[in-house]
Amino acid sequence: MKKQGSILVVDDDSAIRTVVAQALRREGHRVTTAASLAELDVQLAASMPDVLITDVVLPDGNGLDRVEKLVRDYPRLPVIVFSARNTLTTAVRATEVGAYDYLPKPFDLDVLTRAVQGALARNNGVTEELADEVDPALPLIGRSPAMQDVYRIIARVVSNDLTVLISGESGTGKELVARAIHDLGPRRRSPFVALNMAAIPRELIEAELFGHERGAFTGAQARSAGRFEQAEGGTLFLDEIGDMPMEAQTRLLRVLQSGEFTTVGGARTIRADVRIVAATNRDLSQLVANGQFREDLFYRLNVVPVSLPALRARRQDIALLARHFLDRAAEGGLPRKQLDPLAITALENYDWPGNVRELENIMRRMAVLSRDERIDADEVRAVLGAAAIASGILPGDPGIEAAVRARLERLAREEPAALDDGTLYDRIIGEVERPLIEALLARHGQNQLRAARALGINRNTLRKRLDTLGIDPDAGRSGGADSG
Repeated sequence: MKKQGSILVVDDDSAIRTVVAQALRREGHRVTTAASLAELDVQLAASMPDVLITDVVLPDGNGLDRVEKLVRDYPRLPVIVFSARNTLTTAVRATEVGAYDYLPKPFDLDVLTRAVQGALARNNGVTEELADEVDPALPLIGRSPAMQDVYRIIARVVSNDLTVLISGESGTGKELVARAIHDLGPRRRSPFVALNMAAIPRELIEAELFGHERGAFTGAQARSAGRFEQAEGGTLFLDEIGDMPMEAQTRLLRVLQSGEFTTVGGARTIRADVRIVAATNRDLSQLVANGQFREDLFYRLNVVPVSLPALRARRQDIALLARHFLDRAAEGGLPRKQLDPLAITALENYDWPGNVRELENIMRRMAVLSRDERIDADEVRAVLGAAAIASGILPGDPGIEAAVRARLERLAREEPAALDDGTLYDRIIGEVERPLIEALLARHGQNQLRAARALGINRNTLRKRLDTLGIDPDAGRSGGADSG
């Protein structure tokens, strides 16, 4: 099955741009064009394509020089180079700078469309050989530089068995990275087995990991295979490794050193043919310093470290993720919803303490609760305001402070004049005040008296603020009158 994607074509010859764009659109691709490096920069700033096709000689510079920088900055972006300078030197240079393919002009459009198909397959994290065996819709989404760094590391480790240690806050997608490493590697046809150390009673962790024999402990009425045996030939994902008790750490270290283990209560040595991927939301080096984690085990696990960014550190991915989660909710039977541009801005301005997991939950909630097909900014602010209160993020806490700083930084980038036009105070206070009031009204069933008491103001003041901010006090009311 052919893959479709977004393609950016860069050539100063309008005829070539038109012919190439038409050919690719006939294949179902979304195509944008540029006539210079300056236009290329504008297009990339607006949206990162799935594949870039560029000429070498452009009116404002050399396309190959730009390709070298793009491949370095965006390693998952395949670049196809075409040129009328069809010399060996040009072909070699295109390869040296990391171009996915090189086509000398004039070229056959069928050859170009096949090259695009191959580039799209690589961009989805698979090769042509694996395209039919691995689901290209891997659950890792994001085109930010921070995620590009993660993709680069994954690409380097999928073909080997090096132990990987994934660190990151809760909700950043550590298990998704572990699954991607497994699904794209040579062990993909064997089991992927996950064990969360924080979810297993300390006294049962060794039995869970290594299995046990009948009678090994009270309640062990039959032999049971542990996760190492269950993952034979595949990948064992040890989540929240920082919560592993010290005695189990010693046994795990022995397995990593020798590749062998015995079951609890057993005497027979079993060979462990598994790849280990571990994850933690804690600072293992600090745990080592505190004597809570074995230093030798830390170094055994930390062969290839992968640090997952928090969602607030990759805000440019929020819109892409939000739309993906709405699409997935619709595929699961929930109403199909779209996001208003200002709603996306509201999402991007939130600090996301629960990271990608929280964003997914919020999108599913919006798919259910939003009254219209198009979700607007007010709905998003109301839901996020309630989420902030539920998370304990109240005025004066670091979460609000960080959000205000982030908002000011965003204004400085996108609307620098707003910092000096005399409206900044009212603007920022309004952006904080609206979700706070809406969230408290929702929390108290739209009862204005109780909401006013919670805010520490009188009811008349609250009513004035509702009028000023244009908040409908009856929005979200489930029924009944204001008993205040």
